[in-house]
Amino acid sequence: MDFSSVIAQATEYALKEIALYGSPKIEHFFLSNEKGQELAERLDADKDIVMLWTILMDLKIGQCIKEWKVTEHIQRSSEAAQEFLQPFDIDKDTFDKIISCVESHHGVNNYFCKEAEICANADCYRFLHPRWMFAATILFGWRNADVNEVVTLLEGKIEEKHNALSLDICKQELEWYYQEFKELIQKAKK
Repeated sequence: MDFSSVIAQATEYALKEIALYGSPKIEHFFLSNEKGQELAERLDADKDIVMLWTILMDLKIGQCIKEWKVTEHIQRSSEAAQEFLQPFDIDKDTFDKIISCVESHHGVNNYFCKEAEICANADCYRFLHPRWMFAATILFGWRNADVNEVVTLLEGKIEEKHNALSLDICKQELEWYYQEFKELIQKAKK
């Protein structure tokens, strides 16, 4: 199946959600696309499935943040992705892989497919790479925020993403940054 039309429509849908709700950061959205494709290429995975995941994984995070229900964003994004994909002629195995990628993008013990593991690891770059960590500080650094609160939020995301890393190539690339961020956060807490 040629996924170019599905990918184009999914991108349009995701960008409308981002424009409407202001999240995820547009830089984070494109980072996931880029890292997902890079990892899919290096690990010989289905690049279309990975691309669709990077587009669909956080469809509803902005709305959930606005409604103070961020913990629901994975389930609500999965439901929105399933609804979006229904009209397309996607075989069941591919459909299940895409939805598995969305549902496990914060990490799980056993991934449904190689693409889901790639997706979860690609998502970790949003908070474990310096360029994107600075973008995250913008995300969490609203003007009147308490510095301690922002540091705590960043620390939580760093730990969450570090714990989700499962691919050796990602661990090797991001471990040094993780250790440096941990040290900086400890200094920021003093």
